[in-house]
Amino acid sequence: MATHGFQDGGNANAGASLPEAVPFELPHSTRLSWELGSRVVEDEAATLRGEWESTGRAWSVSIFRVTENTAVVRVRTPVGREKFYGAAELDLESALPELRSAPRWRRLE
Repeated sequence: MATHGFQDGGNANAGASLPEAVPFELPHSTRLSWELGSRVVEDEAATLRGEWESTGRAWSVSIFRVTENTAVVRVRTPVGREKFYGAAELDLESALPELRSAPRWRRLE
């Protein structure tokens, strides 16, 4: 019989980890499927809050506000794959200074 556990060793409060290349963490994020994430950010109710790319344009991060209290972070890998993470606006607000001050990341206009 198979057993199911949490990927992080049993801590139900830990979130999905962003890739190591991304210069901030979201402690209570949820990984979204590509299909769900892409639909959410393409919805007219979603508002793009900002886009950043790493030096050399290998990675990019886009942040969308999807409800008053919810954000979606889209991470594009160097090979063009998109990963989506849902997060509380409050958690994202506390993490944004790290992204804004990261020396190898720049905000796109």
